[in-house]
Amino acid sequence: MDAEIRAQRRRAATLARRHVFTEVPPMTSFFDSMSKEERDAFFKKEKVRSVRVLKRRKVTKTIRITICMILAIAVAVFAIIPIFFTFLNSFMSSPEIKDNYGIIFESLSGHMADKGATYLTKTPTLKLVPQKVSIEQYKNLLFMSPTYLFKFWNSIILVVPIVAGQMAVACLASFSFARYRRKRREVLFFSYIILMLMPFQVTLVPNYMISDKLGILNTNWAIILPGIFSTFSIFLLTKYMRQIPSAYIEAAKLDGATEWQIFTKIALPTCKSAIFALTILLFIDYWNMVEQPLVLLTEVDKQPLSVFLSQINEAEIGIAFAASALYMIPPLLIFLWGEEYLVEGISRSGVK
Repeated sequence: MDAEIRAQRRRAATLARRHVFTEVPPMTSFFDSMSKEERDAFFKKEKVRSVRVLKRRKVTKTIRITICMILAIAVAVFAIIPIFFTFLNSFMSSPEIKDNYGIIFESLSGHMADKGATYLTKTPTLKLVPQKVSIEQYKNLLFMSPTYLFKFWNSIILVVPIVAGQMAVACLASFSFARYRRKRREVLFFSYIILMLMPFQVTLVPNYMISDKLGILNTNWAIILPGIFSTFSIFLLTKYMRQIPSAYIEAAKLDGATEWQIFTKIALPTCKSAIFALTILLFIDYWNMVEQPLVLLTEVDKQPLSVFLSQINEAEIGIAFAASALYMIPPLLIFLWGEEYLVEGISRSGVK
């Protein structure tokens, strides 16, 4: 009987906290020994306690959200300040840039010549707003310096084939891994995961040796071919394609669909958000590559824009900020174009 009374007490307290009772509930063995005033006091006490619990939870949630917002704003500020700083300084005149930041390039030039440590003999002057707005940097860069346009074109003819080829290979290979699950394929997929965990610096020397043996060293193919067969995109798309409901595929097979039709009509549309998100990430990644062109492209004329920016010296300091500002435009446009697909592809965890 005591256990039953305790169970009824807990149930009554739970119902009171949920505000279920609009009036006194039917009499039970627990309430038989209580007067109406005692029952009212009991429900009032439980409701007050439930309100306190709800307020405490609300305050905790508010504090948690506030902390997350502060951290997000801090990270965003640290990420945006360099971009904002570069854009505003791109409107400085060449003499002003040399006066403010010339000491940095002089120290870097001395470091490259002596192959020793880099020391700043004077603190550079960091200015956010130029004294006089000038488009001299952009004029010299676009009309007086054809090197920038050549480097820009080199980046395009490297990045576009890599992204297009890698997506084509990744879609086909991922469908094969997801559609046909056999022991040997699982072993091969596991090897893909191992290769994905390796940093590209580990495979850079083997790629150099293989490119030399194939006779494609110092050509665009030395970078394009390893990029096309990268493992990250295959791993990511395989995870998405394995989430396709088997009922869709079985229904398509009953309707007489071929494997190619299942791939083009079911797999690709279902993974559309992941494909777009992966395309954006790959474009940004390969647009910023520096190590591969430095090692595999020995001729300066064939190197992309990312290498050109890293090698700006004291003589070209006048175009440094304008070149950096223009360099950010293609990735920014790609991101703005596919922002929705990127967010959906990253956050999506299943197929609706």
